[in-house]
Amino acid sequence: MNSIARYLPFLRWFPLKEGALKADFVAGITVALVLIPQSMAYAQLAGMPAYYGLYAGFLPVAVAALFGSSNFLGTGPVAVVSLLTASSLAVLAAPGSPDFVALAILLAFLVGVVQLALGLFKLGVVVNFLSHPVIVGFTNAAAIIIGLSQVSKLFGVPMGRSESFLVDIWGVAKQLGDTHLPTLLMGVLAIALMWGVKKYRPKWPGVLIAVVVTTVLSWAIGFERNVSARVDQVADAHLKAMVVEVVEGTRKQVDLGKERLARVADLKAAEKGAGHGSTQVASLEYAADLAEIAATQAEEEVAKIKKALRGVPVTRSVDEQGGTLAVYPIDNVPAGVETDGHAYRIRKVEDGKFKLVGGGDVVGTIPEGLPSVSMPDLGIDRIMSLLSVAIVISLVGFMEAISIAKALAAKAKQKVDPNQELVGQGLANIVGGFTQAFPVSGSFSRSAVNFNAGAVSGMSSVITAAFVLLTLLFLTPLLYHLPQAVLAAIIIMAVIGLVNFEAVKHAWHASRHDGVAAGITFVATLLYAPHLDHGILVGAGLAILLYLYRTMRPRVAILGRFPDGTLRDIKVHPDLPTSEHVVAMRFDGSLYFANIAFFEDAVLEAVADHPKAKYVLIVGDAVNQLDASGEEVVHHLVSRLREGGVEIVFSGLKKQVLDVMRHTGLFELVGQRNIFATEDQALTAIYERLADVAQDDLFCPVRPAPAAA
Repeated sequence: MNSIARYLPFLRWFPLKEGALKADFVAGITVALVLIPQSMAYAQLAGMPAYYGLYAGFLPVAVAALFGSSNFLGTGPVAVVSLLTASSLAVLAAPGSPDFVALAILLAFLVGVVQLALGLFKLGVVVNFLSHPVIVGFTNAAAIIIGLSQVSKLFGVPMGRSESFLVDIWGVAKQLGDTHLPTLLMGVLAIALMWGVKKYRPKWPGVLIAVVVTTVLSWAIGFERNVSARVDQVADAHLKAMVVEVVEGTRKQVDLGKERLARVADLKAAEKGAGHGSTQVASLEYAADLAEIAATQAEEEVAKIKKALRGVPVTRSVDEQGGTLAVYPIDNVPAGVETDGHAYRIRKVEDGKFKLVGGGDVVGTIPEGLPSVSMPDLGIDRIMSLLSVAIVISLVGFMEAISIAKALAAKAKQKVDPNQELVGQGLANIVGGFTQAFPVSGSFSRSAVNFNAGAVSGMSSVITAAFVLLTLLFLTPLLYHLPQAVLAAIIIMAVIGLVNFEAVKHAWHASRHDGVAAGITFVATLLYAPHLDHGILVGAGLAILLYLYRTMRPRVAILGRFPDGTLRDIKVHPDLPTSEHVVAMRFDGSLYFANIAFFEDAVLEAVADHPKAKYVLIVGDAVNQLDASGEEVVHHLVSRLREGGVEIVFSGLKKQVLDVMRHTGLFELVGQRNIFATEDQALTAIYERLADVAQDDLFCPVRPAPAAA
């Protein structure tokens, strides 16, 4: 039964006890009340329509609990993974477009495959390549980026999407004069409600309260106030020309985008067939570059016209039923024309229609029913373009999941299996890929809510998924009037807790190198945004390089004899006696390719500083590894010094080091007589060989006591 439970972890929940089931039911409902609005907010953060968050909060939540090892981990949409999804896919398709949605679903599937493979092959340790300081730096930067990315929705102004997130934020800042006050007030109200509940009634569901209050208020005051219109209803010639220009520019942009993709596909096919250096490939590269330039120029032109159009407030005349008759600039309405008295902005111009936005943005219509089950689009070109991002999201997402899982398991005195957790997270994302979800991971906030609500087993997450199912089937009409600004407020409040500069400061105090890694990861993530995967790859690479740098020059201590008989570093205790006949030194690091030259130099320097020395004692207690490069250098060093009359003696070598020495013949070269278990045994043997030459040596452990007077 135990062996079966290893592969089907949910069997350990059974038999279900009434008390435990009741506790899981309460915890599951509590988490669901947080998950539903959060998942919709994170879907928009990921560049997806809000209702896709409900899809990601349905089956993936249950599957992760069924096949993971944690009793408390709440899986689903999370802020960092959602932002990584948006930033990595925005360069391939327009956020919210059908192509973008298809890519996000494929990305979820690929993330699941990577995580499942890591789990099945017991490679959970691979997350150790993302050191804690790197994660700290990345998380702080990502939290700031996530918060700033929601500012435009909070103020009701548009935000551009370019290759520089900081430029986009500056663009938002320049539009703050156009703030839509009702939208801002809705967002501020939601933040105030969530903050107040958290401070004064922490056990109440603050997010749910904010959602209910603002949704009811939005419905009551007609917060949305959006209507549709056609291009032929624009009565002003100049305004109509601008709208037509947007329509034509958008069509041109789409055509050029398709041409760019076709050129790239032709180029990849030619590279496979003719090779990289062929004339055909060079010609296609040139054509692809031209297509890229043309598409970029078209995108910039459309963005410029849309920006100008957003700056023109308009109004409309209406018929008896309230339908639009004509659209005019608000400051150029012909005499005698009666309007509805409202000001609008022209948005979402496509084909022959556009939207007149006179109020704030709301979630809008959410399709009722379950997500469709279908195979993701597994085109090889798409897979290759997303593979590196999938690996990054797999590691970052799992790092977040396993961190909170271990923390809660420690509180509950339970154990978490990282490899089984990888399997659970992987299967959750794979199932998500088949059920219209974007990548998911374990959530800090919802896992804590689950634990504090009294969850006993993963059954609480299954109950959470069941409640999301009920929402999809019956409750989606109630969410129509939920303001987008409230979803932005939910995200901002959720990520505030992720900003922790004290952790960066702590890393600096622990190790200057770790502090540098955290700081550079933080800066790189901000500068590379929206390409967050570049930031974390820079941090991970830097952490590895700094580790290699540290191990390239480990501490080397020349030892003297302390009054209690132990050997101590003479740099710390400069008055300790040493010997001109014996050099004792300790090497605090493994002997491998990166530092073996440093070891050789340290030994030769010590011999040069002690020209009368006949023995060099290497205290090897701290040497944990000896690789081929290390063995080769030690081999030559022993031979060269022996030819010069100096013998190298080792003490305290570990089994794995001795095994390498025996397998390579180094043990025979050094000789059993020069290898000892402790430094005292080694020094005793050395001074016995030196005999009368060093009998008065203060370093000698067998120096005879002074003769009686």
